[in-house]
Amino acid sequence: MRSRLHALYPALSALPEVQQDRLFAADNLLQLPAGAAIFSENQPCGGFPLILEGSIKVIKQASNGRELLLYRVGPGDSCIISSSCLLGKTAYNARGVTETELTLCVLPVVEFHRLLIEQAAFRDFVFHLFTERIGELMQLVEEVAFARLDQRLAKCLLAHPVDVLHLTHQQLADELGSVREIVSRLLKGFAGQGLVSLGREQITLLDRAGLRALVTM
Repeated sequence: MRSRLHALYPALSALPEVQQDRLFAADNLLQLPAGAAIFSENQPCGGFPLILEGSIKVIKQASNGRELLLYRVGPGDSCIISSSCLLGKTAYNARGVTETELTLCVLPVVEFHRLLIEQAAFRDFVFHLFTERIGELMQLVEEVAFARLDQRLAKCLLAHPVDVLHLTHQQLADELGSVREIVSRLLKGFAGQGLVSLGREQITLLDRAGLRALVTM
């Protein structure tokens, strides 16, 4: 585990041995199944997650029940919601759910603050990743505010590395902060243009170039 974390989070390899021993304690290592709740809104932050395997979806839910995917956290990434809660000593204002089976190391709150004060490399690492996430969230705000939903849907489909996607229309709607009926109508339009084919809980990408052209229109 230690070598894996060093490879994904190089700043940790510069920490003194005594702090590494505290960080890599067995109690800090967690393994969770897909669909498990990592954190919920209004819950105090329990530590700083360092992802070894798998991914987390961070989701914001509106008062009307609609949801918007804010970002994903994978190996080597950081969770800006966790960072901001730890830095500001506030509760979570979004929720995190495991997207796949997950292996992570949770840096305890006390240790996070100690490293932030004492270790410049760790401090630089936290704020560098914080800056990257802010940029991604600003891009999301821009897309939600200014991009057409069909463009955002095409971009969402293209983000998957495989052509056969086992997704429901509701899952796509949740990810885009929309409703299933609108997403279904757009997907039928894509199918009519020969960009995708639709099956039961399955979408097959037929023309990635055509989808990319739609995104840039």
